[in-house]
Amino acid sequence: MAEKLTPGDTAPGFTLKDATGADVSLSDFRGRNTIVYFYPAAATPGCTKQACDFRDSLASLQAAGYEVLGISPDPVGKLASFADAEGLTFPLLSDEDHAVAEAYAAWGEKKNYGRTYEGLIRSTVVVDEDGKVAVAQYNVRATGHVAKLRKDLKLEEVR
Repeated sequence: MAEKLTPGDTAPGFTLKDATGADVSLSDFRGRNTIVYFYPAAATPGCTKQACDFRDSLASLQAAGYEVLGISPDPVGKLASFADAEGLTFPLLSDEDHAVAEAYAAWGEKKNYGRTYEGLIRSTVVVDEDGKVAVAQYNVRATGHVAKLRKDLKLEEVR
């Protein structure tokens, strides 16, 4: 497993398919701050709450100069259904082989009900305009994460 990213690290580059099947690369967002968040599974309660929080904050995040990318191991078709069902207007990217999650240290050992297994660790990495890590947060909570991230980024809450 890759080492956790820390501020100042170069963010690993990637190109993944979005919910429409189009390629999206991190390099497409060069010159903009980009919030890359990793979530375990589309259309599950926690992931839906987190995605809807990003959706509801998207206009104010973009006004503050931030783009949002959601990455999960789900196939493109499941992402398309999730985006449609929840009205998500930011790119959801499919990382089925979890290579990008591994590069970002968002894939690893998890424990649940006494069972240990490999899986996606809910994580958020903010990449600055130059492709460097500005913020790296691991094992984040689905509920309240966007509000905490806004506070950590010193963004005023705009509703």
